[in-house]
Amino acid sequence: MTAMARLPLHRRVAGLARTPWERQVLLAEASLHLLIARVQLKTWPFPKLARRWGAFVPPSDPRASSGLTRVSDEGAAMARKVGEAVLRAARNVPFGAVCLPQAMAARRMLQRRSIPSVMHFGAAKGQDKPIDAHAWLDAAGVKVTGYPVANGFVEIGCFVGDLPAPEESSAGGQTVASS
Repeated sequence: MTAMARLPLHRRVAGLARTPWERQVLLAEASLHLLIARVQLKTWPFPKLARRWGAFVPPSDPRASSGLTRVSDEGAAMARKVGEAVLRAARNVPFGAVCLPQAMAARRMLQRRSIPSVMHFGAAKGQDKPIDAHAWLDAAGVKVTGYPVANGFVEIGCFVGDLPAPEESSAGGQTVASS
């Protein structure tokens, strides 16, 4: 839960009812992908998840800036809509949806729309624990999730990956390359 108090459920439902249908669909999709990310993070080992995100490269790798490259006005507009939907859904799902599940959900939503993204990972010296970690996502020149990145965080690396090719098949909600 954020520092702000949540609105009562009846006020949140009323606000959703006033939301345009297209945005409601995007919010439902974001909520579903946040749930999938939550389940994956709780049940799968991190290395197995990380293999699905693409190559882990240092921030200096030229591929790391591909999320900052604007692909089209439509792609940038969709990246903004996805980021807003994920943030709003994360505030309202009944489980914790912090930076990593948000980045995972947004990345999957953008991937479904053929918009490449870069998932960044950073760390900072922690106050209550030795290290704090943070994940954020860029796509189509848009800061999608995890922004603003707090002072003190140093980017360790990022996941870059190609979009699935048409000959790849989908299995279990995830895109898997046929070999």
